[in-house]
Amino acid sequence: MDFTVALFLMLTACISYLIMLYGKMLHKRGQLPPGPIPLPVVGNLLQMNTDSIAQSLIALSKKYGPVFTIYMGSKPNLILCGYETIKEALINQGEQFGGRGPFPMFCNNAKGNDMTFSNGDRWKELRRFIMQTMRNFGVGKRSIEERIQEEIQFLVKQLRKTNQSPFDPTLIFSQSIANVTFSIIFGSRFDYEDKTFQTIINTTNENFHIMSTTWGMMYNIYPEVMDYLPGLHKKVFANFGKLRVIIQDTIKAHQETLDPDNPRDYIDVFLIKMEREKNNSTSHFFMESLIMTIEDLIYGGTEIVATLLRYSLLVLMKFPEVIEKVQEEINQVIGQNRPPANEDRKAMPYTEAMIEELMRFTDIGPLSLPHLVMQDTQLKGYKIPKGLPVIPVITSVHHDPTLYKKPEIFNPANFLDQNGCFKKNDALLLFSAGKRSCPGENLARMEIFLFLTTLLQNFNFQPLSSREDINLTPVGGAVENLPQPYQCCAVPC
Repeated sequence: MDFTVALFLMLTACISYLIMLYGKMLHKRGQLPPGPIPLPVVGNLLQMNTDSIAQSLIALSKKYGPVFTIYMGSKPNLILCGYETIKEALINQGEQFGGRGPFPMFCNNAKGNDMTFSNGDRWKELRRFIMQTMRNFGVGKRSIEERIQEEIQFLVKQLRKTNQSPFDPTLIFSQSIANVTFSIIFGSRFDYEDKTFQTIINTTNENFHIMSTTWGMMYNIYPEVMDYLPGLHKKVFANFGKLRVIIQDTIKAHQETLDPDNPRDYIDVFLIKMEREKNNSTSHFFMESLIMTIEDLIYGGTEIVATLLRYSLLVLMKFPEVIEKVQEEINQVIGQNRPPANEDRKAMPYTEAMIEELMRFTDIGPLSLPHLVMQDTQLKGYKIPKGLPVIPVITSVHHDPTLYKKPEIFNPANFLDQNGCFKKNDALLLFSAGKRSCPGENLARMEIFLFLTTLLQNFNFQPLSSREDINLTPVGGAVENLPQPYQCCAVPC
């Protein structure tokens, strides 16, 4: 057969196949909530700003409503905007919307053996085990609060060593927050100069940065293709590999020194559980799930709080009047002679309001991790089929002018009543909502309060430029809103 004829036939076959796939896409689209018409292969990607996906989706919701369909490549996703819509789905219909949707960059590493990205009985069992272990961890030993207070003193000591010279808080904040989680996982904290510790922190920070770029977004949309292409996404899986080796070595050391009657940490408790269920063929407690739940705890228990702390400091330097009010409350309730305690929160309404506002304003998780529809249901009059991935747009809640007055402005008064008392607002979704809310929310809130109050009790943080020049516009946006890189000076009070 002539080569030209063969090439023509091949191209015709490929085009016919693409037309058939596109026809199936359009047919399925007709059975889903409305949305912009997708193009073959790219879907609706050309209608979104990859630097601000959440804002692009909010703009589309003004045309299509709070429930609409977007195609990421050839795959449909249900988009939810607005507090009432997200509440109806994640809370009122928690069973129907309680699955975890695909997130290939994590899922292709965990392969269903973790807690965060698993579904069904495995997710339920592992989540219950993790939450119970965290709750019971301090029984007969130091409490988690004591561990946090101890770690903060190491951070204060490190900041004093800067001698008021400019420093970048990224690494040191990540190390300090990570040590709280690591003391629970591994049984002890790491020295900040420890090479293994630095490897964990650096690879974790690098992975979140890459995932928040276009590289991360493209991998999550086209994993089958991106696996064969070079790029930064390859670095993510190399970093996963480095962390895996460290975790495996640590588990091996624990196995050699394990005392079933005196568990030291999360690894010991999990190993004991594995031994008890070794004859249960359906058990979800095996070596691979131990490794992957440790990765869950490292990524989930470090990055959110560390990023929020770093972003909060940048925001507060732009609003020194807020710092003054918080420091006044610290002096009245705590003083300078003892470290802050979690119990102090009840007597510090302005500080509590400031922290809630920092969570809202920084909006570090603009999009929730994808959910998955677990059974056919209805939402806002639309039929929603089982198996459809769901993306709640958290930014649409945190920046809703009907919920927060002038949401583009940082204002702790959003969480204060007319008498200056703290006012809780359920429309704060940093930790998501419903069955898939973050299991470490209580720990994270305690950390944020203790870290911020202790830092402001001991230091005045000064920017290297005028407050007017501080840029609060986030970078990233595909996974996290990250603060602009900055340096500051820690001046002892």
